[in-house]
Order: sequence, then C-alpha cells, then structure tokens
Amino acid sequence: MVSCQELRLRQASPVLPLYADSFRCIGAACEDTCCEGWSVPIDEAAYEKYQNLPHSPLRTLIDASVLLNPKADAESDVGKQQVFAKIRMNDSNQCPLLTEGRLCRIQAELGEGLLSHTCSIYPRIVHAAGGVEEKSLSLSCPEAARLVLLTPDLLAVGQPERLPTGANEPLAPDADQDSLPPNFWPIRKTVLALVRNRIYPLWQRLFLLDVLCRRLDSIAKGELKRGVSDFLCDFENTVATGALRPAMETLPLDASAQLDVVLRLAGLLLHRSNIRPRFVECVQAFTAGIGNGPGATLENLTARYSLAHDRFYEPFFSRQPHIMENYLINTIIRCQFPFGPEGMSASAQPWLTSHSKSREFALLAAQFALMKGLLIGVAGFHGEAFSTSHVVHTVQAASKHFEHHPEFLIMSHKLLVDSRMDGARGFAILLRNARPEIVPNSPRPVSPAIHNPGLRAPKTKH
Repeated sequence: MVSCQELRLRQASPVLPLYADSFRCIGAACEDTCCEGWSVPIDEAAYEKYQNLPHSPLRTLIDASVLLNPKADAESDVGKQQVFAKIRMNDSNQCPLLTEGRLCRIQAELGEGLLSHTCSIYPRIVHAAGGVEEKSLSLSCPEAARLVLLTPDLLAVGQPERLPTGANEPLAPDADQDSLPPNFWPIRKTVLALVRNRIYPLWQRLFLLDVLCRRLDSIAKGELKRGVSDFLCDFENTVATGALRPAMETLPLDASAQLDVVLRLAGLLLHRSNIRPRFVECVQAFTAGIGNGPGATLENLTARYSLAHDRFYEPFFSRQPHIMENYLINTIIRCQFPFGPEGMSASAQPWLTSHSKSREFALLAAQFALMKGLLIGVAGFHGEAFSTSHVVHTVQAASKHFEHHPEFLIMSHKLLVDSRMDGARGFAILLRNARPEIVPNSPRPVSPAIHNPGLRAPKTKH
C-alpha cells in the first residue's frame, strides 16, 4: 500500500512522453503517402513565404496549387495554422507538389523551413500542457504506427536512465499550472498507470477507467463529497490489490451485441468519405475473417468472430500485450484523455470544469472497440500467419480513414448512446469477448453497414 502523501508527491510532476521525438520519416521507402487522400492545410506564415519566392517552375506550380480559404479567420490561431489556405489535389487526389519518387518538392528544393505548419510536424501531434509540450503520433502514418505499436516500453523511449535531482518533487507553486484543468497531472498519471497494470486483463483495465471517469464526474458535480487527491489515492491502492477482478468477472458477455456495434462503427464513414485502397484491403480482410457476405446473419458472424478472437487474436496479443497498451497510451495523449480539448480549455472557460470525463471515456472505448474488432476479423482472415505487419497495416489504414474526420467521434458517441451501450453494462459488453456459444434464438439479419457487394472479399489464406 502507498500512503496518500507519497502518492501525491509521485503524481505532482508532469508526465513527459518522449517517444514522438524518436520518429523519423522514411520518405520514399514508406508504403503509403501522407500527401494523398485528404486536404493539406497551409497556414498564413507559409503562404506569405510562398508569395515572396522568386519566379521559377516550382513557384508557378505553388501558385496554381495553393488556394486561399475565404472563410479563414485571420485573427484565429486555428485559422492561421490550419485553414488559411489549402493545396488543391490533382485528379489522382494526390498533392501536385509530390515528385515522382513521392517526395515533397518544396522540401527537396527549398528546405524544411518552407513547409506549412501541418506538413512540418506530421505525424507528430503537439499539445501545450501547463508550460510543457505533450507529443503523440498520428497512427495514420505507417512508420509512426510501427514505432508506437511495436515498441515494448513506449513511455521509456527517450527517457534518461537517471532523472535529474528533484524530478519527482512537486512543481513549484509558481509553475505554469493556470492553463491546466484541476488535478491534470495526478489524473493523467493514474490513467497511464492503470493502462499498464497487467494484474488485470486489458478489458478490465478499460472498465476501471470508466469507473474512474464516472467517479471524477461525480466529484466535479458535488454528488460525491470527496477530494480528488484522496479519491485517487484510494482508487490506486484498491486497484493495486487486484481485489476488483472477481467482481468484474461477473460482468455480462455478449459477443453478438459487441460485433453489431463494431460493424456499425466501421460503417459510419464507409460511404461518406474517400476510401483509400489500403483501407479497402483492411475491410476486405475483416469481412472475410468473420464470414460476412450476402445472406449472413449476426449469429453465424458472431460464431466466426468469436472463433477468430479465441484462436488467433487472443493468443497473438497475449504474447505481445504491449501492442494494444501502446495504442491506448498514444490515444490517451493524442485525445488529451480524460479531459478532451474542451476540458483542457477549462481554465479559460470555468464553466467547462465539469466537462464530462465519462463522455471522453465513451469516445476512447469506441475507438478501441473499433480497432480491436477490425483486428479480430483480420486475425481470423490470416489465421496462424497473423503478424505484426498485419496489425500495423490495419491500425494505420483504419486510423487514416477515421482519425482525420472530426465528425467520427461525434457520430460514434451518438451511436453508443442510441444503442444504449454508453453505460457500465454496455461498456462491459463492448470491451469483453466470450467463447463461441450456440445461440438458440432465431437468426437476425446482419447490419448492412459494412457489407458492400462492391468490395470483393479476398480469398482466404488459411
């Protein structure tokens, strides 16, 4: 057991993940390109640099390719950095400034200093947190996905072997904490410690995250008369004993309901955005792996889905538990969980101090359930040959399809609410997987959200 005073001292200092600094672009060797399939924003500073370039073939190409956004707010930081202008994609939906070797002509001829803000930092995602920078990576980049998913100890990457004197001491009273929500670092440390706590299976760790978020919401609303620090101390000590495992083993199992939600989550943007070939391959492997097709019922799909989980997914990830842990760690930092972008602005807008952490957990759970569900189907397709390369391909392709669509999180939360899967029972169903079982009920038609006769499933490989 850890005393509350010792825990407060441990939690007071910032968490500084450094793995994003280790990212290095592999250029033309990359199996995908970040300059295809979406809009490339140009900030005002970069646009002005382009206007001052001397006349040249590259300057002519830039002038023809960069379009001003008439709706950009010149006084807004967002307007300056993201939507001041954009690059008009060519007929192949690629950036016209790519060379034949799929490298950026601006960087090759003018240097990295002439890149737009977005192009210069991608796939890094940077947030300011109390005077320090928090960096994560967008897994829509294959090399970033490899770094995040395949590193055995992600949070140890780039960390010094010996911390400076006083590194674990509380921040000084005058440290820049005004820009942070209350108890940001203690909560963040508790969250990350829980995700990495292998006393519990991963689905139980996620369920406990939901419990944590609900209790924090209750404290913020005054429904639970406790201080956050004391609550975190009791929560961590209780979790450390492992005593919560038996109770969670009684939580409901419903692979059929889980798969139905996964199918509908995967189908949210299937017909509303430009689908890239790599994501088509991902969908094809998933649908083949669970036996989806004309005439399929949710019952027989559930049997194939559960079989794929038990025979291929679970054994693979049991041998490499860091992969899905790392996916969660990166998502937590990328999404500023459990505060979210709105909760992080609470210091400037005090009415947001009670921003729902439960809602942020629902968004995290939706992303995790979708990715896990896709990987279960892909594992079922590849069978014994399922490997880390299939994991990276699936996570990267799905991240590129979903992660860069702001409406996805809004739509996914609505789907969970409409399905009544946003409560404790629903999350247990969404996160936990059962063994295959015979369902005596009459067959129900499968959700048509994923099945698309136009996407021909590949031949099975096992």
